[in-house]
Amino acid sequence: MAVGDVGGRPTAVVVAGDEETRLLLRGLLRLHHVQVLGEAAGSTHGVSLLKTHRPSLLIADASLAEGSIATLVAQAREASRPIRVILLTTDRRRPVPETGGARPDVVLTRPFHLREFADVLSTSLDALTTGAPPTSAMS
Repeated sequence: MAVGDVGGRPTAVVVAGDEETRLLLRGLLRLHHVQVLGEAAGSTHGVSLLKTHRPSLLIADASLAEGSIATLVAQAREASRPIRVILLTTDRRRPVPETGGARPDVVLTRPFHLREFADVLSTSLDALTTGAPPTSAMS
């Protein structure tokens, strides 16, 4: 069983500024048998959840109620290894904030198709089981 798995199921923390996005992501993750360990509206609470639960996935929306997405991604890499980071954004033209080598594994632009989310999630979970290191690949 990999770090961050519970009962053989992958785990996730969801961080998004609005409740509707968190609800949508929670539902999509559960459909794919990913246990959601916690949700946060901002980076401070999100980092706390990462340190407490050590999930295998962080799904974060670039729009946060509080804090910085760059800080959240950097802290995710430090707090929970191995972890895959999927970042949702509404604007593909804006560069993803960088903090050293801490980048999301995938950037998914909203709105997205459910199949697209499923493919990104499947690829991320496969990378966890094969032990692939985090990458800076963008979707």
